[in-house]
Amino acid sequence: MSSSLKRPPLLIKGNEAIIKGAILAGCKTFFGYPITPASEIAEAAARDFPAAGGTFIQAESETASINMVYGAASAGVRTMTASSGPGISLMQEGVSYLAGSELPAVIVSIVRGGPGLGNIGPEQSDYNQIVRIGGHGNYRNPVLAPATGQEMCDLTIRAFEIADRYRTPVYLMADGFTGQMMEPVSFPDPVPPLPEKEWAVRADAESRENLISSIFLEHDQLEEHNRKLQRKYKEIAANEVMVDDFLVEDATILVVGYGIMSRVLRSAVRAAREDGLKVGLVRPISLWPFPSDHLEALAEKIDRIITFELSNGQMVEDVRLSVHDSVPVHFYGRMGGNVPSAEECLEVIRRYAAEGGK
Repeated sequence: MSSSLKRPPLLIKGNEAIIKGAILAGCKTFFGYPITPASEIAEAAARDFPAAGGTFIQAESETASINMVYGAASAGVRTMTASSGPGISLMQEGVSYLAGSELPAVIVSIVRGGPGLGNIGPEQSDYNQIVRIGGHGNYRNPVLAPATGQEMCDLTIRAFEIADRYRTPVYLMADGFTGQMMEPVSFPDPVPPLPEKEWAVRADAESRENLISSIFLEHDQLEEHNRKLQRKYKEIAANEVMVDDFLVEDATILVVGYGIMSRVLRSAVRAAREDGLKVGLVRPISLWPFPSDHLEALAEKIDRIITFELSNGQMVEDVRLSVHDSVPVHFYGRMGGNVPSAEECLEVIRRYAAEGGK
């Protein structure tokens, strides 16, 4: 990985950085359908996957895309798709099948405004659909939330690693700003050739006994399968939490935000510090597993928490559950594709700071 530092960074859109990262991660197939603000992902995949010896197919719909991913994952190759809110909604049944069949895959959502067709502005209103699971059944999916172009690449690679390690679909969820911004990105070396997966279905006699399915007609058999999945999710929750702190050591007020909101909040926190307010930022990188224990520990020494989201308040429920009502948790959000400025966030911080105490 260190040799990548010798290469000059490439000025690139976040959406395109995802595809570069996927190819470096050994992903061989992309199945998708274009939708703004994620269309550059499919466009870059159509250009880069065949050039790298992979396969790109523009499916007839998002429903078809996710089922093609299911087939490719069954064959043991690294595979992915990408979409935005309405398209992700159409994929939910297929994602449930992937989880039930324990198939690794990466699904990217570049979130736009909703509900319905909404608009193409940046939002974070897919949180409940993706983090709290929009499909049927007792399953969970790891969800990673990049905030920079560099993380769009790096967390894509990490998503494939997690997907293979636990045999599970993994989401990469970013807002429209992060997908559309152009930033310098440094790319690592490609991963070494990946070993064949013993459980995969291939065109040979050795894999003939392998069966990929999510159907268990016997009640006890399905219950045991679900218990197996829950043990896996418990392991993921213990090992895959990712969080980034900024000036939290002496903070009496915590602000919590992810994606583009975390970048706005960094500026707001710096400005609050200049005002003499002890404010720190917690940025969840893994939205599931959520950094609940980390927030619970920090809550012991602070007065209050303010969450900032591009939604009606969806992540805030996970923050409240994390701290068990030990401190007040406030919420500030914008919707419709509006992103608050650092000055706007600073005014919210000042208002709550003026209340004092717990």
